[in-house]
Amino acid sequence: MPGSRDDLTRLRVTLTAFFALDGFVFAGWVVRIPDIKEQTGASAGTLGMALLGVSAGAVVTMTLTGRLCRRYGSHPVTVVCAVLLCLSVALPPLTHSALALGAVLLLFGSAYGGINVAFNSAAVDLVAVLRRPVMPSFHAAFSLGGMAGAGLGGLVAGSLSPARHLLALTLTGLLVTLVAGRALLRCEPAAPPDRTPREPDGAAPGPDGRTRRLVLTFGLIALCTAYGEGAMADWGALHLKEDLGASPELAAAGYSCFALAMTVGRLTGTTLLERLGRTPTVVAGGTVAVAGMLLGSLAPSVWAALFGFAVTGLGLANLFPVAVERAGALGGPGGVATASTLGYGGMLLGPPAIGFLAEWFSLPAALTSVAVLAAVAVLVALTTGRAAGSR
Repeated sequence: MPGSRDDLTRLRVTLTAFFALDGFVFAGWVVRIPDIKEQTGASAGTLGMALLGVSAGAVVTMTLTGRLCRRYGSHPVTVVCAVLLCLSVALPPLTHSALALGAVLLLFGSAYGGINVAFNSAAVDLVAVLRRPVMPSFHAAFSLGGMAGAGLGGLVAGSLSPARHLLALTLTGLLVTLVAGRALLRCEPAAPPDRTPREPDGAAPGPDGRTRRLVLTFGLIALCTAYGEGAMADWGALHLKEDLGASPELAAAGYSCFALAMTVGRLTGTTLLERLGRTPTVVAGGTVAVAGMLLGSLAPSVWAALFGFAVTGLGLANLFPVAVERAGALGGPGGVATASTLGYGGMLLGPPAIGFLAEWFSLPAALTSVAVLAAVAVLVALTTGRAAGSR
């Protein structure tokens, strides 16, 4: 493990930079979805099918990334996936059909899924070494990056084409990866002192049945809450623009409000967890998210919807970080991979599901599914908190 407090601080700062980069690039893509939708001539349903390319690529990659991290280390995998993410974000504006869009989003999703498993694995190990619940601070960086990416996207939406905007994201992301990647590769990985010893062949002993069930439970909580993040990212702007008549700039601000509130919630997450404990934090956050999303999806005015989006972000802020951290503490790298796969699977499968529901009913009605799954996360947390040993 890193040999001094300065080493741990350097590693924490470097990982934080990658979390922020991930959020920045992802948000830069999602705020241009309305423009890409018009460019490809896709309906809500066919756009949902194209977005399924992100989901498929991410889920498949996530199932493999845990093994890659165990073999090569989470730091090199993080850097490689960051490069692929930055390169692939420039591709969607080059497509002119839903089929072509789905194909390039398959690559984008693969890079996105890989980097999230890799840096979450590294962060869980660092949290265990520090012995403080600082996981929300890493995800706060993702949210802050998302807020900055969405805000910048809103500012340039009227002056820059999607192609030029996303190409600028590529160049910026590669520059950040060059600087942060060199620093990360020089950092020794954090190694928790109580980590289960490895067998001679390098494989860790498998968890018992109870541990696997708890890891899956935390993965379910991650799935339910990340579904809301994906829905807000891909469909929030469309709801504001098409259902409530917002301008492109104001529509892009919807995700910014959500990301800002989530950032605030995660920046205060460590203090909240230390004072309340994990289960009360999850229950309170999920309840707030239910109320916020019902307002955001059903409100008749743009400003009321924006307020609802902000409340939703505040409520969902710490649910995903807690779920991934607990899964990693229980199951090691395999636990992180499982919870991340389920969680980010929810984030990436949610948007296509919203698209199908919008085709069958309406987009506002489809968005209420976010509130339903947040309520499920609350029920799961209440019923499993005692079994997981988290107060």
